[in-house]
Amino acid sequence: QVHLVESGGGSVQAGGSLRLSCSVSGYSFSNICTAWFRQVPGKEREGVVRIDAVGGIISYANSVRGRFTISRDNVKNTVFLQMNSLKPEDTAMYYCASNGGRFCATGPSQFGYWGQGTQVTVSS
Repeated sequence: QVHLVESGGGSVQAGGSLRLSCSVSGYSFSNICTAWFRQVPGKEREGVVRIDAVGGIISYANSVRGRFTISRDNVKNTVFLQMNSLKPEDTAMYYCASNGGRFCATGPSQFGYWGQGTQVTVSS
């Protein structure tokens, strides 16, 4: 089973930046897709971005395109999400996820492994 642990969340003012980290273990990190999702209470989980096993970015959500950047370090078994120009609308619990396969799935229902989440709060 793939195990994921997020970190790096916090509270920032609008326009600020944060970098989230997702530490992956329990499987061959270099052979799995990893994705970032976010969720606000009462709403469905939203896909932010996905990156496949070879570092190919599948897509960014339109709401974060140009502001967020995903990357992965196969030596440290870690996926990062650099978030710049943060907006109050970005406030959410951010989750790291994997489907356990090399190539990425699309929706959250296709990902079987999830971290505990890290809270991001952006004030105006």
